Amino acid sequence: MPVSARPRLMAELAAVSRRYMASYALFNQALADHLGLHPTDLQCLNLLTLEGGPVTTGRIAELTGLTTGSATRLVDRLERAGYVVRERDAADRRLVLVAPVPEKAAEFERVWERIGGGWVAFFDDLDDSELALFTDHLRRTTDFGAEQAARLRAGEVG
Repeated sequence: MPVSARPRLMAELAAVSRRYMASYALFNQALADHLGLHPTDLQCLNLLTLEGGPVTTGRIAELTGLTTGSATRLVDRLERAGYVVRERDAADRRLVLVAPVPEKAAEFERVWERIGGGWVAFFDDLDDSELALFTDHLRRTTDFGAEQAARLRAGEVG
């Protein structure tokens, strides 16, 4: 009976995944340092640019997993650094929305494009089904990571 390669592959996947996460965390720190931001603030800015419009501080708390108080302090730092502005919601003047400053968001995008330009080349040799598999993997790991972060914050992991 042939021996399955799965245990070896799973062990290799676990090691590669941990290296990938460490590499990305260190990359995130380097990019944040380059822009003069805290790494969490950088990722909040990243998420804000993906939202497609201004959001409430409560939404920022949801996106980042921070408390609303911590999200408010994060927005304060981004505002002081000139990356976001607070504005009243036109439909409900009681709501305060947070929006990226267009020039700063464009600067962020330019830096991202300069350093991430080679990213697209990684996928040149993949066909559409392989790209779909990779995209699905990223979605699933993003969701899984968010779930695990919530468990850690809730004290469910000892």
